[in-house]
Amino acid sequence: MTLVVSEELRAALADRRPVVALETTIVSHGMPWPQNIETALAVEGIVRAGGAVPASIAVLDGKVRVGLTADDLERLAKAGNVAKLSRADLAWAVVSGTPGATTVAATMIVAERAGIRVFATGGIGGVHRGAEQSFDISADLTELARTGVTVVAAGAKALLDLPKTLEMLETLGVPVVAYGSDQFPAFWSRESGLKAPIRFDNAAAIAAFIRARADLALGGGLLVANPVPAADEIPAGEMETHIAAAHADSIAAGVTGKAVTPFLLDAILRRTGGRSLVTNIALIRNNARVAAEIAIALAT
Repeated sequence: MTLVVSEELRAALADRRPVVALETTIVSHGMPWPQNIETALAVEGIVRAGGAVPASIAVLDGKVRVGLTADDLERLAKAGNVAKLSRADLAWAVVSGTPGATTVAATMIVAERAGIRVFATGGIGGVHRGAEQSFDISADLTELARTGVTVVAAGAKALLDLPKTLEMLETLGVPVVAYGSDQFPAFWSRESGLKAPIRFDNAAAIAAFIRARADLALGGGLLVANPVPAADEIPAGEMETHIAAAHADSIAAGVTGKAVTPFLLDAILRRTGGRSLVTNIALIRNNARVAAEIAIALAT
């Protein structure tokens, strides 16, 4: 079979225990070694400590694997030839035998296929700045519109065009729920200046909302925008200076397509003296905690 689910996860899903899906582009493309493997293992530990079972997802040896071992994660963290997979190339990685890390979109697809309803990540993709010329819009947005998985993220990555990203999500009919905030978070920063369409303050309310959407057969997923903890944020004004400079660097270097986001993240890492990585790790850990709470609320 193309889809291989670990024994632990098969048992958890059969028993209707709470499970949280985890993506792997954070491991292969989002962070340097050794922070990538340390964060991946820590996030799995947070999910377990919260009472849920972690399900890291990737393509390895021609199989879509749900539930990775520590050795699998280390392999992804160290390898230099790992593809960044979305809906368009997920099957290609399987037939070619290319190792692949799953983006938000690909993780949602696999999670739904495996029967996992909640997924924790750092931030979703969205509408890129200058998309009116480049037409560069992440497949994450259309996946949220078609795939029934709840995604817990610190909003969309702040290097994107956040107003256009929210507008696109509204057009696609994707509910955007801010967790304990009236504003849509901006990844490294708690506030973007954009009002959140919906606010809920606890996991039980979000679980009730998910059930109501299912009862109405509305289809598609849900974005839970969970602000980074206040102690770990970088203020939005400061981040915008770094982001603008990183964008200028990417244009000068002629970077396009899937290479844009990793390039920008690396440039921002340098310009913040490593602070952006510290904040990135903090927000991923926080999202894992909230995702576990939602998964438990759904299971009960």
